[in-house]
Amino acid sequence: MKNLGLISWLAKRKLSEEQVANVFVETTFESVEQGWPELAAFLNESDGFIQCPQLDSEDYGRFLMIVVAANIQLIPQHFDNGHDRQIIQRIFSKFARALDISPDVFASKVKHYRSFMKQINQPSKNLVTAMTRAVFYKYHLNQCQAPFFRDMNAPNPNTQRELRDLMQHFLWDWPAFKTTYRVVQSKN
Repeated sequence: MKNLGLISWLAKRKLSEEQVANVFVETTFESVEQGWPELAAFLNESDGFIQCPQLDSEDYGRFLMIVVAANIQLIPQHFDNGHDRQIIQRIFSKFARALDISPDVFASKVKHYRSFMKQINQPSKNLVTAMTRAVFYKYHLNQCQAPFFRDMNAPNPNTQRELRDLMQHFLWDWPAFKTTYRVVQSKN
């Protein structure tokens, strides 16, 4: 999410953890809801598959979880210990409310996705590659590939590279965010 469209017009100012969580959740929903149909169309038309994956432009739930899991993983790299946990807890609470589930259930789902992404990304530690592979596996794209790649249970490198180029646009640019905003502790 290199483009923070909802807040780019604001001057540098203080934001509470609550406000950061609001912006994060709203922007993530917006980018996934607008980006998934484009991503699904790209994959449906990709030459890397011998049959069309027939991805539904409305089926973005797994993609949302991939994007959230990846971006949550970045937060501790940009905020002090303790402060990062408060932001993450508020984000979980807001997503849970929006999805009508408990924050613990949502946190568990994110943990599952993070673990899955780490597992399928071994030995690489590149987060964008993990996101790319997660989309590949969670949407069962392997079955649409040529037998060579299907038998290896690995994405076609050309398709993976193209998808990777698109996936990087769904990561938050926390350094740019922090040059514009200063996050302060929320008052409870």
